[in-house]
Amino acid sequence: MNLDQLRCVVALAEELHFARAARRLGLQQPQLSRRLRRLEDELGVELFERTTREVRITPAGRAFAEDARRSLEHADRAARNARQVGRGEVGRLAIGFVGSAANTLLPPVLRRFRGRYPGVELDLRELPSVRQAEELVTGGLDVGILHAPVTGAARDVLATREFARGPLLALLPAGHPHAHRDPLPVTDLADEAFVLFPRDLGLGLHSRVLQVTRAAGFEPRVVQEAVQMQTIVGLVAAGMGVSIVPWTVAAGARRDDVVFRRLSPEARDAPLLLAWRRADTGPVLRNFRAVTGPPPER
Repeated sequence: MNLDQLRCVVALAEELHFARAARRLGLQQPQLSRRLRRLEDELGVELFERTTREVRITPAGRAFAEDARRSLEHADRAARNARQVGRGEVGRLAIGFVGSAANTLLPPVLRRFRGRYPGVELDLRELPSVRQAEELVTGGLDVGILHAPVTGAARDVLATREFARGPLLALLPAGHPHAHRDPLPVTDLADEAFVLFPRDLGLGLHSRVLQVTRAAGFEPRVVQEAVQMQTIVGLVAAGMGVSIVPWTVAAGARRDDVVFRRLSPEARDAPLLLAWRRADTGPVLRNFRAVTGPPPER
């Protein structure tokens, strides 16, 4: 018994006419007759009564046709699901991202991906770069948006490509004496208290800020650390100190109690990377990587 035989039974049960059923199936009438006769011989029961003038379905044929119709629906659904999974149109994708990407870089990517692949379930998690690398290696995340560099054991396991790059900006309380200066010389921040992202959770960003201040001849006096970028903005607004942050933080902040100023000399942020396991060749991840497109730059 095979699916072609089931289709023959369903077509003839609905048409009750050999010629019409054969045309519907793309068969010659003798082919349809032979397939049905072989099936009846296999089952040991007559499914249709044939005369020179008409075709009648037997009670056994009616019961068989109902089950055959459901079986064909299941088979069609299984084939459709397999094709969708193979094309990456259904499934699940766990995405990690740093806070600086949340308001500006991530939303358009998610809109494009959801528009093309609405059947994929997305699990979004805001995590520092180091935690993302750990989760990617262990399989807790499928793809991450994190600050360069990827170091240690993760470097051998993960593949990366640049996702975005832009300038670092000074973040000051709105009433700060230097708030009007744009660009702001980095040397003017030498005596300031700093609110920074912790080094152990974001080596790339923390190291890049230190490179900028050291090039200006000073070591930042860090009075407070914060993991979330919006927390850093809030602490600066409260007068806890100043900071140096990626340009994406300014693009996502809509408040009048802080200002963002270009630095002089201009300082480029450590690039944001798209990272994934080298061994992961699944179609859902492949589609997401394709949707991210070329990296934006400011």
